[in-house]
Amino acid sequence: MTDALGRGPLRGPVMLAAFEGWNDAGSAATQSLIHLHEVWGAEQVDELDPEEYHDFQVNRPTVGVAEDGTRRITWPTTSIAVAPSPGEGTVVLVHGIEPSMRWRTYCAEILDAAERLGVRTVVTVGALLADVPHTRPIPVTATSEDGSVQDDLGLDATTYEGPTGIVGVLQHEAARRGMHALSVWSAVPHYVAHPPSPKATLALLARIEELLGRPVPLGDLPEDAEAWQHGVDELAAEDAEIAEYVAQLEEAKDTADLPEASGEAIAREFERYLRRRDGGPATG
Repeated sequence: MTDALGRGPLRGPVMLAAFEGWNDAGSAATQSLIHLHEVWGAEQVDELDPEEYHDFQVNRPTVGVAEDGTRRITWPTTSIAVAPSPGEGTVVLVHGIEPSMRWRTYCAEILDAAERLGVRTVVTVGALLADVPHTRPIPVTATSEDGSVQDDLGLDATTYEGPTGIVGVLQHEAARRGMHALSVWSAVPHYVAHPPSPKATLALLARIEELLGRPVPLGDLPEDAEAWQHGVDELAAEDAEIAEYVAQLEEAKDTADLPEASGEAIAREFERYLRRRDGGPATG
């Protein structure tokens, strides 16, 4: 990733944040963070007290049996973990549930932790339902309110107006603190909104890999995404109306993509290939 001064790959800590709820169609955003936590061997360093931010009648705690046989209650909380990477820059991962209250205080607590860890760039990750066909590449957009970030990374300005979720508030509050802030969103076909959505998760991880310039081992995700698409194909084949609707979405998508020479997309894919070749197997 290029920092706001154009010095090449960002070497300082970067924070990635995703939240379950309104900002997380198909659980694609939070699953991308969970995947990164696992493949990068992240270690939890902090968590927020859920008592301050959650209505437990909305996000109820769960009860279960621990490994030692005792019953335990797990509360809905927000965890902060660090994925060390010598020479490539530490990545801080924030995973939680969109809070029910005190959003400004919630964001302040996360950003205080970010500052303690030396973070200067905050990347919020989200997913939304959209009129896109499941048979085509999942669209991913990256935007920022910061003009210098837009210029250095070739991002679009944030133009959305309307109700926002916690990712929008966190990005805005990070920018107010003088941090570099950007947001990455994937689109999830609205007619298959039920999680998981591995194809959307895979698309988000590819964009995150580009932004960080750091290989992301994919594990079984490509196979999961292919199986998911085949499953939706079978469902669509059983319903003539859905099949016709998907065909309309495909036509609209293909028509919109025709003017693109796709040279930039090919170059990005080649860069990903080189990073994975130099950094080890992509499916490790």
